[in-house]
Amino acid sequence: MSGEEINFDGLVGPTHNYAGLSEGNLASARNRDTIARPREAALQGLAKMQQLRGLGLAQGVLPPHDRPNIAWLRSLGFAGTDAQVWERAWASEPTIARAALASSAMWAANAATISPSADCEDGALHASVANLQTMLHRSLEAQQTERALKRLLQDTSRFTVHEALLPHDALSDEGAANHMRMSAAPGAPGVEIFVYGREAQEPRAGFPARQTLEACRALARRHGLASARTIFARQAGEAIDAGAFHNDVVAVAHAHVLFHHEHAFADKAALYADIRAGARGLFDPVFVEVPAARVRLEDAVSSYLFNAQLVRLPGASSLTLIAPSEVRENNSTSAFVREMIAAPGTSIGDVIYVDVRESMRNGGGPACLRLRVEMTADERAAANAGFFLDDALAQNLEAWITTHYREELAPGDLSDPALVDETQTALDALTRILPLGGDFYPFQRV
Repeated sequence: MSGEEINFDGLVGPTHNYAGLSEGNLASARNRDTIARPREAALQGLAKMQQLRGLGLAQGVLPPHDRPNIAWLRSLGFAGTDAQVWERAWASEPTIARAALASSAMWAANAATISPSADCEDGALHASVANLQTMLHRSLEAQQTERALKRLLQDTSRFTVHEALLPHDALSDEGAANHMRMSAAPGAPGVEIFVYGREAQEPRAGFPARQTLEACRALARRHGLASARTIFARQAGEAIDAGAFHNDVVAVAHAHVLFHHEHAFADKAALYADIRAGARGLFDPVFVEVPAARVRLEDAVSSYLFNAQLVRLPGASSLTLIAPSEVRENNSTSAFVREMIAAPGTSIGDVIYVDVRESMRNGGGPACLRLRVEMTADERAAANAGFFLDDALAQNLEAWITTHYREELAPGDLSDPALVDETQTALDALTRILPLGGDFYPFQRV
């Protein structure tokens, strides 16, 4: 059955700021407490979505989360009006308050793991919300992400949205940022690759390994995946300690192609063999490896060469890399990309650069901003059409961002109690643009 891949990008939220909350994310740490530009960040993300639409690709939108998370702060004992709750939390628990303010749900690659219906035993599309339990600020996202996905995928005869795994160290799950899929074409059965950094209870020095093997196995069981076409691959510890906090910082796959750094995986030969075995009779996999002698891990991480979108444009015989402009500005990555796309018979034949600098400064490139959902034509027709980007929705979102977002958020601005009313007003207005309903956000239900 034919299908298409649809990228659902997370809208950057009104509280986009640089708090440096994510251990192991070098860009996040490097830019801590610098001035953020929420309006510019959101417009850059929207422009990237529109740019891909202009190339003929299907594009969807996911809403920002309610931040600052006043409902969570109330559960921790803070009382008073919403503005007072925020003032009191910031004054007495700044670490907690920063977590409550984070706009990290913009990185929709961490929202969930998606298995298309062609891979699932029951013939339904399965989505498992990520628990993101490693980092406090991200662990707050699961419930609202589940609500958003259930608004998008309402037809329970075609879609199954699973709640997040129990938020425990043994079941640490970071969503599609540690999941890849390869197939002959959208709608065809494929090989699903789950990448993990550690096993449960396994000690580790260095940066956190955020995905466990046990979580990966649980997701595969939930989705009813065929064992012969399901692969569990270990991420290289060297990559994690170089700042590849998710696999999508050092590898990306699309169609029959896996594009990765030489040091992305602990056992590359075993992974190749497993993919070839799983793909037998379905497609011939192609592996495009970037040697460390050409691009150091440090350059791959700082430029986000692999945190790019690998796509097939309509009518194209080869794939196109949608890369952040930082790749073009790095000597080693730009040189490698030029040679790769010029090579005879190349599988990746073009590159298009996009400007998502505000997201990049916080550690998220083009791939972080999107959740890939592969749908058949019938499934797309059954999904909630209001989440699919068109010119009218893009214009409404641009006007909404321009109206409600601050131009700048400096560290000294974050304690401002006016932020609470500003963001709640903005998100309430968004529920009349996207099909979220008047009770989507917690503050609307009070």
